Amino acid sequence: MALKLTEIVATEAIVADLQSTERDDVIAELIDALVQSGAADAEHRDALVAAVLEREHKGSTGFGRGVAVPHVKHSGVKTMTAAVGRSSPGIDFSALDRQPVYSVVLLLSPDTNPEDHLKAMEVIFKSLGNETFRRFLRQATTRDEIVELLHEADHQKLPG
Repeated sequence: MALKLTEIVATEAIVADLQSTERDDVIAELIDALVQSGAADAEHRDALVAAVLEREHKGSTGFGRGVAVPHVKHSGVKTMTAAVGRSSPGIDFSALDRQPVYSVVLLLSPDTNPEDHLKAMEVIFKSLGNETFRRFLRQATTRDEIVELLHEADHQKLPG
């Protein structure tokens, strides 16, 4: 059975209006959302932020077309989970196309299961590769709208 976005994304960790405007602060804001939602352990918060930032320093996860997918495999993560953040003004993520990032999907995975991490990345990239999905995600203004969009993507109800 194929992995679905709604199985990965923690609903309470969807931030429809990111307050942060800098890449490092956005990463911390999304990890804080995962901690507050119960999807990530508070005791690992600082280590997770550091690990994601270390990954960013090796190469930007701003893949262009207004999206970034910061991700890390970490021993402090028990269950794969993701947060989604949306920024109206855009964030400088040092993206490949040098354009601002408006949609961020932050993925945390246990370091014990790299296969599931890759499957999750595939599902995320498949959705973010869809122009309609990207446009609707950028236009969404509430958590509920983003949740609905994730469901539509899971059931392939979005035109290409």
